[in-house]
Amino acid sequence: MLEILYDHPDFVAINKPHDLLVHRTAIAKDVKECALQLLRDQLDHPVYPVHRLDRKTGGVLLFGKSRKALTLISNQFQSRSVQKSYLAIVRGFTDPKGTIDYPLKNDSGKTQEAITHYWTLAKTELNFPSAHHSTSRYSLVGLLPFTGRMHQLRKHMAHILHPIVADRPYGCNKQNKMFKEKFTMMTMLLHASKLTFEWEGATIEIHANPQAEFKRMLNFLKLPVNSVNLGEI
Repeated sequence: MLEILYDHPDFVAINKPHDLLVHRTAIAKDVKECALQLLRDQLDHPVYPVHRLDRKTGGVLLFGKSRKALTLISNQFQSRSVQKSYLAIVRGFTDPKGTIDYPLKNDSGKTQEAITHYWTLAKTELNFPSAHHSTSRYSLVGLLPFTGRMHQLRKHMAHILHPIVADRPYGCNKQNKMFKEKFTMMTMLLHASKLTFEWEGATIEIHANPQAEFKRMLNFLKLPVNSVNLGEI
């Protein structure tokens, strides 16, 4: 059963597990289940995705239950009035905060504006050598994309040399291999923690706590986040 975060007569939000497609696609013909199908069957009601999350990303995923909701909320995404907040565990110690303004190319080769704001929530260091360093450093960061380009957060964090842990193909192969072999961890550590939009004059704010694998790595890495409600970042 999918975790329902917010159920409204016109829309519904779930906490999407990692490695679950939003809907079937030609590039993943072998996939038997997707969020759209599972949620439709669970609710016994038609649903329409109003935005997307990468297959490897977990967290808040919103569906319309009506064509009205699909149109009105999709328009807010296009006008950039929807606020999307993410959590990620990345390689290295990030700056306290920053803005990544780095254009990205879409599938057709067109260069598009892409802007991401980030801030550091916690840092940790493990006694495992990494490249030319005697230890391995990691940061828990909050990410706020201003634009919504494909794989934007993954590409932007790799661009500033702080790739998201277990990201393939944009991440660090050596780090990804270490996490797989030492910690049996292959889940990309990117989580959509909050979604905020307007509906009939009210502000709707939907929160999602990280999935089990994300929480396991937070505990293993000893990231001091006990005082932080991760679902509200």
